[in-house]
Amino acid sequence: MIEVKVPDIGDFSDVPVIEILVSPGEVVQAEDPLVALESDKATMEVPAPSAGRVVEVLVAIGETVSEGSPILKLEPEVAIDSTSTANLGDEKNVQDPKPEPQEEIQLEAEPSVSLATADEEVPTPRQAEAVAAKVVDVPGAILASPSVRRLARELDIDLASIGGTGAKGRVTKDDVKRAHLAHAPDGVTGGIPKVPPQDFAKYGPIETRPLSRLKRLSGPHLYRAWLNVPHVTHTDEADITELEAFRKELDTEARPEGYRVTLLSFLLLASAATLASFPEVNASLSPEEDALILKRYYNIGVAVDTNDGLVVPVIKNVDRKGIIELSRELSEISERMRDGKVAPSDIQGATFSISSLGGIGGTNFTPIVNAPQAAILGVVRANMRPVWTGEAFVPRMMLPLCLSYDHRIIDGADAARFTRRLAEILGDVRQLIL
Repeated sequence: MIEVKVPDIGDFSDVPVIEILVSPGEVVQAEDPLVALESDKATMEVPAPSAGRVVEVLVAIGETVSEGSPILKLEPEVAIDSTSTANLGDEKNVQDPKPEPQEEIQLEAEPSVSLATADEEVPTPRQAEAVAAKVVDVPGAILASPSVRRLARELDIDLASIGGTGAKGRVTKDDVKRAHLAHAPDGVTGGIPKVPPQDFAKYGPIETRPLSRLKRLSGPHLYRAWLNVPHVTHTDEADITELEAFRKELDTEARPEGYRVTLLSFLLLASAATLASFPEVNASLSPEEDALILKRYYNIGVAVDTNDGLVVPVIKNVDRKGIIELSRELSEISERMRDGKVAPSDIQGATFSISSLGGIGGTNFTPIVNAPQAAILGVVRANMRPVWTGEAFVPRMMLPLCLSYDHRIIDGADAARFTRRLAEILGDVRQLIL
């Protein structure tokens, strides 16, 4: 077992990890890039010291590392004989000698699995000599790692035409792939013209404020979801008068313990119970879009408002937890999200989502389905209002429910039944223990 460590990266220390390029179980070749680091002055990739299989990744995006820091564990494999590749390169150079541009010598530091054809130049032995490829951050330079630049060349994408969503505007592989999709003849966004730019300064004073990193990352995802999912929103309301009285009792007991019992804990548990009765709402379309993938677990994403934008941590196995346990977990994870301590596992694996604006206000809204999920529940502020019982008007606490769903998966009638059942459970919390 090889513990791969950060090699000599010069005078840099405490450099953040900005991209993890491999995953456990993946087979890599010598010099394949493993992780990308970015200091104030350079972007660099740490290559594999030898061929092998990735056993465990020891770092997460956002963590800082220095020379000697372990980044992953590698199980060695018999290295692929590079003789034939080198000979092929020699033969190619004899048939079609072509000097490499100096820029490529600086930027290409690792061989990788490529989409290039046999007519293109193969990696030369000089690439095995580099330990980490560096891209100096100079004014006006395009920030992109060597593997991203290679992918852009293979897909014929001009990096200068892409808005990077990575740290400090760095162009990522996902940015290149999105640009390729947008320019493809059959691409989802290929036929949609962009909004033409305007010179707003002609009409008055302006201020340009950069988007936060979270918004740069979430924006393309929301745009893709809106384009691909036929959205419909169904609204209903739940009578939570008794639930709210019970919640206040629990919250009073919880405050001395350092956590709060909010309506969100009940929404989580009631949603999981309702999803069990409507499995298609907890499903996703297969990649071929000809079948449903029904998930027999209930992981629910919860939108958390932070200074940089919305983060959606995932509460796992909601159906196996009680109100107190959910309340404690919500308090803990919300605090970590607001402090920026987000691990990849915190935001992955959701089967359904909840977006609650109850602490702010509103009467209803249309949340965007977090594809490939099938639906998302939006809730706004509950209000006390008169409700007719058949004999008289009585004051009741009514909670608006807004269910946005993928109409390819869920019919309108099923959406209405799901929302009505959810309202019934919220109206009688005793059903949560049945």
